[in-house]
Amino acid sequence: MKRRDFINKSVKAGLLTGAAVSFGKYGQLLANTAFNNEVPYDLVAIRNGEPAAMYQRALNAMGGISQYVKKGQRVVVKPNIGWDVVPELGANTNPELVKAIVKSCLDAGASSVYTFDHTCDDWKKCYKNSKLEDVIEDAGGKVVPGNNERYYEEIEIPKGKRLTSAKVHEQILEADVFINVPVLKNHGSAKLTISMKNLMGIVWDRGYWHRNDLHQCIADFATWRQPDLNIVDAYRVMMKNGPRGRSEADVAKMKFLVMSDDMVAADAAAAKIFGMDPNGVPHIEYAHDFNVGNMNLKQQEIGRIKM
Repeated sequence: MKRRDFINKSVKAGLLTGAAVSFGKYGQLLANTAFNNEVPYDLVAIRNGEPAAMYQRALNAMGGISQYVKKGQRVVVKPNIGWDVVPELGANTNPELVKAIVKSCLDAGASSVYTFDHTCDDWKKCYKNSKLEDVIEDAGGKVVPGNNERYYEEIEIPKGKRLTSAKVHEQILEADVFINVPVLKNHGSAKLTISMKNLMGIVWDRGYWHRNDLHQCIADFATWRQPDLNIVDAYRVMMKNGPRGRSEADVAKMKFLVMSDDMVAADAAAAKIFGMDPNGVPHIEYAHDFNVGNMNLKQQEIGRIKM
């Protein structure tokens, strides 16, 4: 039985009981008190480890990399590489986490693993000073640019309200597997950057989104193609002055990681870790209403791991 089918049947039968459980001083995750060990979790939240180790523990709880990557497949790993800053500022995804993800995909037999971002600062400096270019190439991945419109192709978004089309990077269109690896952080316009917001790095014209109801556009785009897996880096979390940050004083070392194939659930859980009610982040609510995913964590089979 697929885990989604199991969860739906269990909820209907009244087998799962939601309970609020504390997961450290940075908020609460709503988790079930009844788990079935024969199906993987819908979402895993893990804390108090180093990025690569937390990734491996979470991945094992989700059923292993073979659930997502098959031999010969072309994989895109999309971290946040948008800013020309060092890892300690928390503006970009943790390099050790991305390295571990790329390596695991190749170990699973992926034919290739590509990584890119449509950066906000100069792309070469972003890739270099974030340390991501070096670790990705060390792991055997390929880093490609996203700085030119010729890399993007027009797609339609039939379910969109404000965003009905967009130009999407060719790597996403050619990928068999799409792994989304956002960093959790404050954002002045979107409130938070997490899984859905990170997808702005795969499109060309982000300015339209900002001019035409950013939250609605984020949710609209989420209806087009959902990543196969979302891995939220909450190791260093920028609590203010996002999305670029100003200094290490803006950053809290939380040492969290959230993993789910449901990016709405992942964003809801990450918002709670940040200390924010997911209902206060409009694009999470909008995407939930679109049935992109489920922000009701009481209905999720959640694994909570403390390392």
